[in-house]
Amino acid sequence: LQESESENKLDGETASDSESKSDFGGSSPVPTSDDTPEVLNRALSNLSSRWKNWWVRGILTLAMITFFFIIIYLGPMVLMTIVMCVQIKCFHEIITIGYNVYHSYDLPWFRTLSWYFLLCVNYFFYGETVTDYFFTLVQREEPLRILSKYHRFISFALYLTGFCMFVLSLVKKHYRLQFYMFGRTHVTLLIVVTQSHLIIHNLFEGMIWFIVPISCVICNDIMAYMFGFFFGRTPLIKLSPKKTWEGFIGGFFSTVLFGLLLSYVMSGYRCFTCPVEFNNDTNSFTVDCEPSELFQLQEYNIPVVLQSVVGWKTVRMYPFQIHSIALSTFASLIGPFGGFFASGFKRAFKIKDFANTIPGHGGIMDRFDCQYLMATFVNVYIASFIRGPNPSKLIQQFLTLRPDQQLHIFNTLKAHLVDRGILGSLEDA
Repeated sequence: LQESESENKLDGETASDSESKSDFGGSSPVPTSDDTPEVLNRALSNLSSRWKNWWVRGILTLAMITFFFIIIYLGPMVLMTIVMCVQIKCFHEIITIGYNVYHSYDLPWFRTLSWYFLLCVNYFFYGETVTDYFFTLVQREEPLRILSKYHRFISFALYLTGFCMFVLSLVKKHYRLQFYMFGRTHVTLLIVVTQSHLIIHNLFEGMIWFIVPISCVICNDIMAYMFGFFFGRTPLIKLSPKKTWEGFIGGFFSTVLFGLLLSYVMSGYRCFTCPVEFNNDTNSFTVDCEPSELFQLQEYNIPVVLQSVVGWKTVRMYPFQIHSIALSTFASLIGPFGGFFASGFKRAFKIKDFANTIPGHGGIMDRFDCQYLMATFVNVYIASFIRGPNPSKLIQQFLTLRPDQQLHIFNTLKAHLVDRGILGSLEDA
């Protein structure tokens, strides 16, 4: 009985937060330290902690926005690399919290297996992306063609290897805690890796689908903080005591207006609106095309109720601006719940931030907790309302078929076009 009770304590089989110390070996996470640069500490030493934090957050926010503009200028390849780096850092911050708890038992392979599973999942997702978007390049190179053909089998074999390693690492008296950590790793992979993969898919649809959603989340975060800082009085949610209704509402209207203006500016540039495609002749990315109807100015009638207010009967705008209202609304109303989810996670482990990477902001995960939720919405939105069949991809796949298969498709398509009256009769053709 004594051994059984001891095992339950070590495994963390307790229901109340007051007993949570026994879940993690009696250890508690180390409090986040102040890593504000000494230059800022000296310059802001005469201010109260509230205003000091305001200035630190403001200066670092401007620095991050500047860095964001730079990587956009450097092009899609750099953006993809940054997304990968952010994904790895977010995964590291979340797993480190679990490792600080898990390491106290000196159990084997947890950190190694966590990073191994990250490698496996990335191999699967990015292998799918390469096969989908670089089909011609893959078919041209023999090693890539073999890897592409058996990609899913290889991915599954890699995962099974990690699964067997986990089973072999199980230690008596710590089974339950080890399965807690196994589940934590997989949930982290689901949240972080899957979403970063969707971000890259959004980028291939056109940089505007990458920049506008991310910018709306950033704008909402900034404006909600500003309205809450100066006007906030009414608490919004207990998970985040500093969040207020004033900030939430002010952030919403500011973000919708910002989304409309940013979309109007970006819709006029092909480098933002054209899909990102890989040119097999030059082995580089291209963003040149004829703008679709989404990015051509259209004239819309203003509702009669509003005509007397604005003084106009019609307005010229890009159709994408209408879609931007949906994106900015989600970023303002639903996106913050990603932040609330992260706040609940941090409260569960009694920590303030995921890390100390960015002074005044916490870790990378603290800045991107809402972005991952936004990435999923944008991908679903594009698939549901925007994306159609891609002719270039169909042609690429068509050219890889056997000659008899190509001829069969040609004859089927020809007969279909004749039936619709687009081509002449089969005899004339």
